[in-house]
Amino acid sequence: MSKSQRYAMLATSLIESGSLLRLGSLRQLILGSFLVALVPLAALLWQSQTDLARVSQLTVKETQHIASLVSKVQQLESASVVLERALRQYQVLKNDVAAGLVENAIGRFSEQHGAICDVEKRVNGCVQLRQTVTTLRGFRAFDNPDMLANQLTLMRQQLADIDVSVDDAIAERLVVQQQDVSAMQVRQTWLSALLVSVSLALILLGSQLIINPVRKLKLIIRMLARQQGHLPPLSTKAPRELAGVEQDLHWLGERLAQLEHIRTALLRHAAHELKTPLASMKEGCALLSDGSVGELSGPQQEVMSLINASTTRLNTLIEKLLDYNLLLQQAQPKFTLVDVDHMVKQCIGDYKLALQKHKLDIDLACKSITADEELLRRILDNLVSNAVAHGALDKTIHIRLSVDEHNAYIDVANDGKKIPKEKISSLFEPFIRGEGARNDNVIGTGLGLSIVADCARIMHGDATVIDVDYADVCFRVRIPQQEEKH
Repeated sequence: MSKSQRYAMLATSLIESGSLLRLGSLRQLILGSFLVALVPLAALLWQSQTDLARVSQLTVKETQHIASLVSKVQQLESASVVLERALRQYQVLKNDVAAGLVENAIGRFSEQHGAICDVEKRVNGCVQLRQTVTTLRGFRAFDNPDMLANQLTLMRQQLADIDVSVDDAIAERLVVQQQDVSAMQVRQTWLSALLVSVSLALILLGSQLIINPVRKLKLIIRMLARQQGHLPPLSTKAPRELAGVEQDLHWLGERLAQLEHIRTALLRHAAHELKTPLASMKEGCALLSDGSVGELSGPQQEVMSLINASTTRLNTLIEKLLDYNLLLQQAQPKFTLVDVDHMVKQCIGDYKLALQKHKLDIDLACKSITADEELLRRILDNLVSNAVAHGALDKTIHIRLSVDEHNAYIDVANDGKKIPKEKISSLFEPFIRGEGARNDNVIGTGLGLSIVADCARIMHGDATVIDVDYADVCFRVRIPQQEEKH
């Protein structure tokens, strides 16, 4: 097992034990993960540098050996040329000076021969050439010129064999060197793949330690938005920063739950307390209207009708408080095919008395749309009620429905005081009442338009104020169209 592999196994064991990544802060976790992921890459770099140095040393060594061997072969050939010339001179001169030159040439040739054969053991022809050199040392006994010529021819042949053998030895060493380099490349490739895989695994593990707490925070936020039961328990192994955010979200969830409880209790108690005196008022009005306590005159009957109308309106306002409470608790709309024509007729019938001083202009380009039936009815009720309460008397109230490829648009318009542009943005907020006196002389709750906006939002649409040429004020509700869901 190499050192780099041991380093990779050490880094993996440290990750699995959590001794390096179990850090307090998010910054420490990121830095620790980064440093641990760098350990296999550092081991890979060290191993690559080691292999590169080894290849460089091997290349330099083999190059020097080959260059030295080739140089010795060239020197041996030069020595053979000098030896052959000295021997031929001795055959001509036959004196001691020529003999001394031959002895020197033979000694130099033997040295060069030994330098090659002692260094490179795989060279063929060394033994035969040594025997030939030994024979040439007895050059004084060569009385016949043919004997010298035969020995010189044999020496040249043996030198040629040595040249071929040296070339083969060099080629063999090059092949071995190439095989070593190829094996090193294969080993480096596998090691790189292994260490890079370990680094990627460590990076994924480190990122997972960050992603898991973030995913939990996202889940908590989604549960807070949708009010889906109890929140998951606090994390014990998350970084301090993310753990702090999770604690804040839990505190926010508790605070929202408290506010929701207070709001629900307030609306429920307010509606209940208002219903009690209202029931007594309606019962008294019923007794007076029936004549149970005596006959009423004409003016008294007229006053009684006004009181009945006021109690009915008050009952409607109380129901709006309850409807608003129920509306805030509804999260998922149920889209069905709604008969808008029939719903508009029902709404007009409910507001028949209030609409006596108004004219109606109804233009329904489409009789049916896909929407939540209950939410759509609340939108129509509140828009018509708002037009009756704030629209100019003896003027027309326009109700129009249009549909394009993706959306349905409900427009309810009336004449009256125009709404300033700077107040449109806050017009759909709860408890924001319109300016000016109402036609029914009742103080509004400021919930009608907020209920319209919330109903449209639940159906993934919106409510806005638009400019039209046929009325002073026009409220438009956009409802995206989709397939009917059962």
